[in-house]
Amino acid sequence: MVNTTIKTTKSQEIFAAAQNLMPGGVNSPVRAFKSVGGQPIVFDRVKGAYIWDVDGNEYIDYVGTWGPAICGHANPEVITALHSALEKGTSFGAPSVLENVLAEMVIDAVPSIEMVRFVNSGTEACMAVLRLMRAFTKRDKIIKFEGCYHGHADMFLVKAGSGVATLGLPDSPGVPKSVTRDTLTAPFNDLEAVKLLFEENRDQIAGVILEPVVGNAGFVTPDAGFLEGLREITHEHGALLVFDEVMTGFRISYGGAQEKFGVTPDLTTLGKIIGGGLPVGAYGGRKDIMSMVAPAGPMYQAGTLSGNPLAMTAGIKTLELLQKPGTYDYLERITKKLADGLLQVALDTGHAACGGNISGMFGMFFTSGPVHNYEDAKASDTAKFGRFHRGMLEHGIYLAPSQFEAGFTSIAHTEEDIERTLQAARDVMSGL
Repeated sequence: MVNTTIKTTKSQEIFAAAQNLMPGGVNSPVRAFKSVGGQPIVFDRVKGAYIWDVDGNEYIDYVGTWGPAICGHANPEVITALHSALEKGTSFGAPSVLENVLAEMVIDAVPSIEMVRFVNSGTEACMAVLRLMRAFTKRDKIIKFEGCYHGHADMFLVKAGSGVATLGLPDSPGVPKSVTRDTLTAPFNDLEAVKLLFEENRDQIAGVILEPVVGNAGFVTPDAGFLEGLREITHEHGALLVFDEVMTGFRISYGGAQEKFGVTPDLTTLGKIIGGGLPVGAYGGRKDIMSMVAPAGPMYQAGTLSGNPLAMTAGIKTLELLQKPGTYDYLERITKKLADGLLQVALDTGHAACGGNISGMFGMFFTSGPVHNYEDAKASDTAKFGRFHRGMLEHGIYLAPSQFEAGFTSIAHTEEDIERTLQAARDVMSGL
């Protein structure tokens, strides 16, 4: 255990026991703090913009359960709605009107979505959309981008960023080469590489899938013309364009990255926010493509818990809250203050850094940058980030425990929270 000025006795005891019960003591790899040193804190409760651990320490949270807590943890309106839903039951395994309500909200909000299917996670949504791409085009190959993460399904664990990058693992043992041979990769923001792949694989590529703003190699934005170029290339070759908006959907604007940048894909995957913190995912797009999905069409995909009434309820209330006037203006203002402030603190204290934000999503790399892709991101000083992360934790600030993860704010964060965070950053960076 790293030397600490905060009491972590209970966290250490619980994590020590967990390592005999679960692989690495966790149920998702990045939670293990492997890349930042020390042991994870064990959460006890969350509320608004704050976390309390089992030892009673309080933190300002910039992870937000990896994005969905955009209205703040345990938002009272969401909790009230869930209490009412609980009285009716926790799972139906049958249709409910709640599915119609959330589906209409998603279709109204996201430009590409004319029809939607709810699932239980972002991974599940991406698995299904890959099958749909192939079924619709009758082609097998896909293009993904280095450092973009689309869940842990075999065919996506190729230069996948996120937890794989954090742990320094190969793509993954247990993934047969036969499964990934049809997964082609290109550097993010490199249109020429994409054009070359299409030339080398004429009439074989089903489509291109990407995070329109990368959140799983750190925070990486698309260069001007990149998304538009992908739209043109895929159209030219009769391939589909898929935006994985599991992170960006309803976060960087109400209609997601496609609304923000004015580029409409053929298909979209969603997650996190549309479940209001409960497990959920979705994929949707053009009606002619979605009509391929069973039982309307021949492409099979199913899920007992899909459309779960609690997840639908939390998602509906969350989207209602996000529609209130000024929500995204507020997220942009406080997140820009945080992102710009962190860069200024780094400059003032003699550290090379780059980064930025779009609405309530942000990131910072310890490198002079700029960072256009995963290779650029890997050039950042991850050891320094580890020391920075630990220092911020000591000051009551909870950041994603990896240089290769974006950060998130919520409408529950206050100006005072941002100021306190920047002061903590100044104290920590002055001592790095």
